[in-house]
Amino acid sequence: MRSPKYRQAVSEVALLIGILLIAANLRAPFTGLPPLLGMIQSDFGLSTSAIGALTTLPLLAFAIVSPFSALLAREYGLERALFGALFVIALGIALRSVEAAWCLYLGTAIIGMGIAVGNVLLPSLVKRDFSRHIASLTGAYALAMGIAAALGSAAVTPLADAWGWRSALLSFLILPIAAMLVWMKRIARRSQPAAGTPTPPHGGKVWHSALAWQVTLFLGLNSTIYYVVVGWLPSILMDAGMSPTKAGSLHGILQLATAIPGLLLGPVLRRMRDQRLAAALACVCSASGLLGWWAYPNLALAWSIMFGAGTGAGIILGLSFIGLRTSNAQHAAALSGMSQCIGYLLASVGPIAIGALHDAFGGWAISLMLCAGLALVGAIMGVLAGRNRSL
Repeated sequence: MRSPKYRQAVSEVALLIGILLIAANLRAPFTGLPPLLGMIQSDFGLSTSAIGALTTLPLLAFAIVSPFSALLAREYGLERALFGALFVIALGIALRSVEAAWCLYLGTAIIGMGIAVGNVLLPSLVKRDFSRHIASLTGAYALAMGIAAALGSAAVTPLADAWGWRSALLSFLILPIAAMLVWMKRIARRSQPAAGTPTPPHGGKVWHSALAWQVTLFLGLNSTIYYVVVGWLPSILMDAGMSPTKAGSLHGILQLATAIPGLLLGPVLRRMRDQRLAAALACVCSASGLLGWWAYPNLALAWSIMFGAGTGAGIILGLSFIGLRTSNAQHAAALSGMSQCIGYLLASVGPIAIGALHDAFGGWAISLMLCAGLALVGAIMGVLAGRNRSL
């Protein structure tokens, strides 16, 4: 007869595995697409701007769906909402691999909807069930996201060469299926998300606060340059003479580098009076990587690591600002909803705009310099948001 403590330990281990498997689905199905954009563009005869829309659709879904994810959890239960998010991701992956072009776009948008729900509710699950280990577990699932995305980006081009790009994209179906198999035992529960989970943004004092806009713009600009690079880096590197396989590998290394700050930044921030220097340095790293790809593409590995670490630190700092700059859970939820909505709307413009600039100027130089400029504006917002103040 197994003791209650043993059964509880087994249950917690299963929950941890389930959390890490859900985390693996929150980036890889989206970031595995860019290394194949050249094949897809050639197959369907699409313009660069039309291809850029493929990386914009999930971001629009993030902006629209993210603030409402908590309502799904309150209606159906947190566990069921997360299982539903995995099912939606699986549906989008399957639909994206169908031959028709409209299925490619619709499937990509559906994947974004599922990821949006998971992005909001997984931190709520961690906060509710592992309140004493939030930092360590958040770092662990950020690392799981980075590893899954890195492996997907590195493997998708060889798979496409062997089986075609549709089968390569369909291979990502293994991620939501594995997570659903582990998560199925928990869908009988109907528990609520943690207090403070982001809810739909609405008018109020937070929208009239300069500090709230500084936090929002810091997150939004960081997200904009990140998703531009995630969407276009393989094309940038291939236009510089790199092979598709090597470009896909560097695309994966960049995503793995975004997880590094999650392991290192927490102890450093606890020793700092405020976060101004950290925010500025993160944005300078991002700007340096962008300018490096333009000026010295032969050092692309170094720039990929630098940019990944810079934007990864920016994401962690931006999310930390939501808690640090607010005095209670209600304000934190309002600021989180505002920053996610506005931030992802800004980010959704980036890939299409950069694709249009590439078509207009016939190269990536202007696009990379513009993104570096946005990173430096983000540094200014980070210095302002990083002051030891609260709403």
